[in-house]
Amino acid sequence: MPPKAKAAGKAKGPAKRKLAEEFPPGEVLTDTAKKTWKLGTPIGQGGFGLLYLASDNTPKAVGPDAPYVIKVEPSDNGPLFSELKFYMRAAKPELIGTWIKSRKLKYLGVPKYWGSGLHEKGGKRYRFMVMDRFGTDLQKKFEEGGKRFPRKLVLQLGLRLLDILEYIHDHEYVHADVKASNLLLSHKNPNQVYLVDYGLAYRYSPEGVPKEYKEDPKKCHDGTIEFTSIDAHHGVSPSRRGDLEILGYCMIQWLCSRLPWEDKLQDPVYVRDSKIRCRSNIRDFMKSCFTTGHEPEEMIKFMEEVKTLEYTDKPDYAKLRSILQQGLKSAGATDDDRLDFSVSAGPSSVKAPKRKKAAEKEGSNDETDSAPAKKRRPAQKKEVNGVKKTSVRKTSVKKSSPKKPIREMETPTSPKAEVKKSRGRPKKTA
Repeated sequence: MPPKAKAAGKAKGPAKRKLAEEFPPGEVLTDTAKKTWKLGTPIGQGGFGLLYLASDNTPKAVGPDAPYVIKVEPSDNGPLFSELKFYMRAAKPELIGTWIKSRKLKYLGVPKYWGSGLHEKGGKRYRFMVMDRFGTDLQKKFEEGGKRFPRKLVLQLGLRLLDILEYIHDHEYVHADVKASNLLLSHKNPNQVYLVDYGLAYRYSPEGVPKEYKEDPKKCHDGTIEFTSIDAHHGVSPSRRGDLEILGYCMIQWLCSRLPWEDKLQDPVYVRDSKIRCRSNIRDFMKSCFTTGHEPEEMIKFMEEVKTLEYTDKPDYAKLRSILQQGLKSAGATDDDRLDFSVSAGPSSVKAPKRKKAAEKEGSNDETDSAPAKKRRPAQKKEVNGVKKTSVRKTSVKKSSPKKPIREMETPTSPKAEVKKSRGRPKKTA
């Protein structure tokens, strides 16, 4: 009898959360500012919420070109509420607009928060949030291009992400989960990229007072294991230097196809120790990534600059931009605001051997608190035109995964958007 009771307890986490019921097209929701929104057809499901096309023009039916999406979850669930904290504090359209003008930017790749509220139907309460609509994610582009991006594109993405991270950091938050699958192209402009999924966003400096460095064994290895920072491997809450370290790993992988520790992602201690060794000698690290030579000097300089940062230091974003811009110049390219994903011939690194299917030795993808090493994410099903398809996604290690980014499923007339589960989050500060 005792063993049975024990087994039953293991499943208590996900069982307590409810799946969202599907609303019919035309359902009207009223947000906290008394603005009304009309739901269109559902275009995806993530975690325990549904994603709908939406419009603020309630007299008319919501068409396929609707500019917004609305995520709806049962109000008893916590994931959407957690992410709302970031959007309500840091992603209001007027805040983003003021920043763009003050920095003389053409755009800023932070999704805008348009509204949220509670909705009652059939005696049940639901929480909803209104967001921008996006297109396909960069992980799909990366895989379509043979797991490599051209150097010019990588440096352009790095520059856009420095803009994004500087804004987020200036508003007291860090992202903690930068990666290709959390970067979405604009629905209307394929040359604009947005960083989504703030399920791990952490308020590192509430009221301007930075959190102190503190290791917590319960938080070890939070995030996406191949990219997460050395701090995260030690159980330290996310920081600005951690976001930039993660960005560096992403750019290096985009250039050379894989990182040296990707052969043993199921072992988080091995991954952590590999990153520590690589940080101790960045030039050798780059040689291990670009085994045919041609290691880009700007990435060595970028990682060396990040290495100098202390936990609470404010990064020199201008210097980091200068490093990437110099890389563009040495490559004979300019930042022309066009994102070209086509990979030219000519090797920059040895093509990586194929990784084992992520379905083997897989940890659960459920939203539960668990041991640090949930090794690889199982094959997930995506809907394309109503048909479920199985695909293998990037490996991650997480504690709890309440959130998915907003993106659209593929249809004959629109790009893909899907909602992706976030990794385990450090304790948030309200």
